[in-house]
Amino acid sequence: MEFFPGAFETDWERRKTVLLREQSLLHRRFTDEDELRRRGGVVPTASPLPGSGAGRLGFGKRSGIFARAKRQGHASEPSMRSRFAGLASGSQPAVVKMASFGGGGRLGAMVNYVSRNGGIVVENERGEQLKGRDELATVRAEWDHLMKNRAESRDIGAFSLEVKEPADPAVDVHERARVLLKRGFGDRSFAYAVTPHDDGNGYRIEGVTILRDSEGERLTGDKKASEIVQGRLGGEGAEQEEKMAFRFSGYGNGGAYGLSRLRDLVDRHHGAVQDDKGNAIADAKQAGDLVQLEWRDQLHSRKPRDVMHVIMSARAGTDVQAFHAAARDFLAQEFAGHRYVFSLHDPFQDPKAEDAGGKRPHVHVHAIVAMRSDAGDRIETTIPAFRRWRVTLAEKARARGIRMEMTDRRERASAAVYTRNQVRPTSRAGRTQHEGTSPAAQLRYDAKRADRQSVARTEESRIYSNSARQEWLTLARKAQDSDVRQFASNQIKRLESAASRIKSVETEGSGNGNFYSQFRTSLVKLMKVVSEGETMRHMTRQEFEVYEKRVETALLQAERVTPDEQRKSFHEIATAAREHVNVRRELMELRERSVPPERDGERAAREQDDDPRTRWDDAVGRHGLRAVETANQVMVEVERYRDEIEKAEFGKLDSQKATLEAGLQREIAKAAELGAAGNTLIREIAQVDEELRLAIERAEHSRDGRNKPKATEMRSVDTRAEMNEDIGHGDGPARRPADPEQERDLADPDRARQEHLTTRAGDTTRTDPAQQHIQRLEQIQREADEKREQDRDERER
Repeated sequence: MEFFPGAFETDWERRKTVLLREQSLLHRRFTDEDELRRRGGVVPTASPLPGSGAGRLGFGKRSGIFARAKRQGHASEPSMRSRFAGLASGSQPAVVKMASFGGGGRLGAMVNYVSRNGGIVVENERGEQLKGRDELATVRAEWDHLMKNRAESRDIGAFSLEVKEPADPAVDVHERARVLLKRGFGDRSFAYAVTPHDDGNGYRIEGVTILRDSEGERLTGDKKASEIVQGRLGGEGAEQEEKMAFRFSGYGNGGAYGLSRLRDLVDRHHGAVQDDKGNAIADAKQAGDLVQLEWRDQLHSRKPRDVMHVIMSARAGTDVQAFHAAARDFLAQEFAGHRYVFSLHDPFQDPKAEDAGGKRPHVHVHAIVAMRSDAGDRIETTIPAFRRWRVTLAEKARARGIRMEMTDRRERASAAVYTRNQVRPTSRAGRTQHEGTSPAAQLRYDAKRADRQSVARTEESRIYSNSARQEWLTLARKAQDSDVRQFASNQIKRLESAASRIKSVETEGSGNGNFYSQFRTSLVKLMKVVSEGETMRHMTRQEFEVYEKRVETALLQAERVTPDEQRKSFHEIATAAREHVNVRRELMELRERSVPPERDGERAAREQDDDPRTRWDDAVGRHGLRAVETANQVMVEVERYRDEIEKAEFGKLDSQKATLEAGLQREIAKAAELGAAGNTLIREIAQVDEELRLAIERAEHSRDGRNKPKATEMRSVDTRAEMNEDIGHGDGPARRPADPEQERDLADPDRARQEHLTTRAGDTTRTDPAQQHIQRLEQIQREADEKREQDRDERER
């Protein structure tokens, strides 16, 4: 649009028109690349060009017009050879860290932190010094128009769905759960676990889901979103909600929240978790792979990034004032046109106590920078931008007499940095000590602190590392100073050592697959099995034989996957494990000898007690028919899975083992829920079954107020109390069972037991738990004897 100044009558309108005209002409001089980057919202900033006459058009130092200009005259990155020579002769690396981002709501807290709550002078981009809370409060008011104050996106929600409908035996409950969840969530990805109700009427589905679908609709994860999903499930109206009740129990931002909730779900349900495709999520690693590899791209997560916290640091002993001036020059050049404040922390003037994280020996500068300028330009925060920042800081430091060079971790095969989410502080005295938030994070932290060798594996990084090695070789041959040559030689050794180790690991990995992982898993299992003996204070001979069998099985499994270089260590472990078993055997035999001889009457009474039918009658008398039958059904499945797993282990059927393990954990979880709900027979069995006892403890902690936790002591109740608990509750009238057959069984437990035993002709062991255990132990003993004979024959041959 063309303007004609003469068309306006007043002088101020004419001047305004000229000003807008000059701005328009200046904008047209941008290159296509600059204009494209401007529209993308990510524009590298730079200082105003010298002699450009900033202010002539009425714009101050923060004008985005001059920030868009290409940085003509800016010193390019020094060559690799010159930087290496400087490092070898004693220069320190330039350190510029991106500490964090934050929204406008955190600006005040971030400024208070870098100013030590007003105790340290803070300088802004105009060179004004601010001190005290009153002066620092003006920063928030001045920057307010630059803050978007966007809320974090709600990416992942935790949910529960109560289904109060009789389970159809012909339909898999997991398949039914997936159908319901897909109806409510649409094409959103989710993972879930199913817990049947204790009364057998319905089940509970718990899980986590992505809140955004492929069309961009994002559920809010709150009560309103719960009502939306409830409506999609066909649950409108009080009558429908009684059959099916859905609610979101929480929501969070990013993959870290989703990973935490999913791993918690896997832990609480002992690996009996599936995703929306029916794939099993059995452990923490599979949960991490699901969130990081499959869900991350679906989140479209966002956090407010109105301000960023940048730290520039130098070695202890660096000239404090010189580094302060270098940091000031660095900020003025890299963040020209943006508002920022910064402060110097040195060990002499820091008011914060050393044990609280203050008075650090190294000098460093904290800066809080507004991400958006007054002209609307945003700071570029990419890896090339971070590299450029280190180049600029080193340049400004050298100009102030501080020997400093930009470095790249690939040039020295240094370990990768750890993030603040991967560690938690354990001590702030002096240099802050951390611990990893996970085993992998701990390894990463230890590697960085110990300056261990590490080579990046991408093709581009390998080419870069090879170039660095050639430059170090040149410096080692041509440098005149012996110290410089020695330093260069050490870097060559680091690069070559790291590269050779990566090759050996890749070779071993291609040949052995997941061999070392299996070895570690087997050792962990062996440790758990051996430690089971500690919980069995007084083993009977039968219990000891089962325990010994499990230890030997674990030893065989571990020996099968032990690497050759670990054979000697494994034999020491195996010897110690067998010695431990021998000690348990001696204790068991000593206890047997200490028991006085039995008289004929006592022996007859004991043999009668060992009779399976007698034990069944005794269990019914102490726990009630319903409790015994319910416990029998689930424990039959537990023992069946354990038996199948042992067969798979001896047969080396690893492909079936994972499925069997998942099934075992699912059945143990069912038994644990029964025990947590008050089934006293299950709790009695848990006294000698450590895995079941731990599962019951976890179930009690995870009930989340659905039922008040039962007393932790194992107790017995009489038949009448068990019936009262099953039939009635509270002080109100007793509720009679709706099923006449069930009412008849409760009235005549002896007849019900007899009918139950004869349900399937010729298969009394299926409904007789005592007989099942006896046959199982006999089978275990036979398998152990056969295995020993096979081993003996192999050794003799």
